[in-house]
Amino acid sequence: MLNEQDILHLAAGDAWMMDVMRAARSLGLPDWWVCAGFVRSKIWDTLHGFAERTPLADVDVVYFDPGCLDEAVEKTLERKLLERMPGVPWSVKNQARMHVVNGNPPYSSSVDAISKFPETVTALGFQLDAADRLRLTAPSGIGDVASMTVRPTPMFSRPELAGVYAARIAKKDWQRTWHRVRVEMPMP
Repeated sequence: MLNEQDILHLAAGDAWMMDVMRAARSLGLPDWWVCAGFVRSKIWDTLHGFAERTPLADVDVVYFDPGCLDEAVEKTLERKLLERMPGVPWSVKNQARMHVVNGNPPYSSSVDAISKFPETVTALGFQLDAADRLRLTAPSGIGDVASMTVRPTPMFSRPELAGVYAARIAKKDWQRTWHRVRVEMPMP
């Protein structure tokens, strides 16, 4: 089974991932992370022995800036990233405003927001410091992503969000790409 150091080593050894991380770092954002599928897909591709990277629908860059909640700023940041790395499907979101979009109480940080992503296997993020050292955040741990078990985070284990979780799982259809993935559905 993979451990945190193994995951950090996978990313550090991937030149494209490191370029993405450097591009995100270049924005100088507060409390920033590149998260979700960017991390999960690398792990699952590796565990499945894929020689080619699975295409990503987007590369999620999150940050936390309660002083500027203007969505237009996020679009400007996406354009800056596109100039640096054209062809990457960038998505930049300030988590200080996303609680409103998601109907949640305010988040206290980017890691708090990541902990409230729908699945434990997407509640993951990388950050790169000035010395090119990677950090991993995994508020739900790495056990599920390493065992390829999809289950809801505590936020999405609540009965009122079970339908949202189920619809998302059906839409993502991860088992089509990664055949060894197991999906668990919350009890009604």
